Amino acid sequence: MADKNLASRIINLRESKNMKQSDLARRLSLDKSSMSKIENGTRKVSSDEILKIANIFEVSTDYLLGNNEKEHKSPDWATEADRIDLDKLLQSNTPMGYGGMSMAPEDKEKVRNVIEGIYWDRLKKIREEGKK
Repeated sequence: MADKNLASRIINLRESKNMKQSDLARRLSLDKSSMSKIENGTRKVSSDEILKIANIFEVSTDYLLGNNEKEHKSPDWATEADRIDLDKLLQSNTPMGYGGMSMAPEDKEKVRNVIEGIYWDRLKKIREEGKK
């Protein structure tokens, strides 16, 4: 059985863009039946398809595969759109390096954690100010 979380992410992304399942299938060069199976979680998605989906929706393959959620938890109040926006922000800040040197993975993780913290704090403040 394919990954249900991946299927949910694909559905959420597609629906957030008001895209029909058949439209996404066409952009992936798939028939509607294959697209339906992907979204039902009964068909595996190839690495090429995952890359195409990530490009279509401008998210990382890590986001699609759920790798961001293993260590990086979003606040309970965060929406799927908030998480997608954060993913786009993090992508726009890569590659990370200094003076022509690339950062070590543990340093990239530290920077990511700082950016995430600032993002969630700022978004919370904006929402709280909007309620006043």
